[in-house]
Amino acid sequence: MDELSLDCKNRMNKSVDSLRSTLVTLRTGKANPQMLNGLMIDYYGSPTPVNQISSITIPEPRQLLIKPYDKNDVKAIVTAINASDLGINPINEGQQIRLMIPVLTEERRRDLTKQARKYGEETKVAIRNIRREYIDLIKEDEEMPEDYQKRVLDEIQKVTDESIKNIDTIVAEKEKEMMSI
Repeated sequence: MDELSLDCKNRMNKSVDSLRSTLVTLRTGKANPQMLNGLMIDYYGSPTPVNQISSITIPEPRQLLIKPYDKNDVKAIVTAINASDLGINPINEGQQIRLMIPVLTEERRRDLTKQARKYGEETKVAIRNIRREYIDLIKEDEEMPEDYQKRVLDEIQKVTDESIKNIDTIVAEKEKEMMSI
């Protein structure tokens, strides 16, 4: 494989990895500590991820237990959870916070699958933009032989098709997980 197509493939793989990490934050009705990955707490004036200032455990399949390392951070964590788009009401137990993950209704499951598809489409657009950048880069290079250009363009198209197929598979798996009860 050519260096340009390898570089293109690496950038596309990063987009796919970003999609995976985004889809992890969607609720599926089961407790998952990664749901809180994007949750930032105001920790002494600087935004800090909640998983860096507390331990997050799963005592039951639909519960998360957040135990801050410093008990003074409980209020800040509760405030951040309430301000987030998680849709979960935290239960402040003094030294720890309990999150009860509600069972998803059919309507909420459909909304979440639409959101997963939206994230998938955004990633596909990013993949196509990366492809366009490399195609433009190759076509601008006048010193590159025409047959070599064609071969590299074919490799980039194969990488693009593979990435889009991978995105479709990832989104379909997430939809299946969300729609199962």
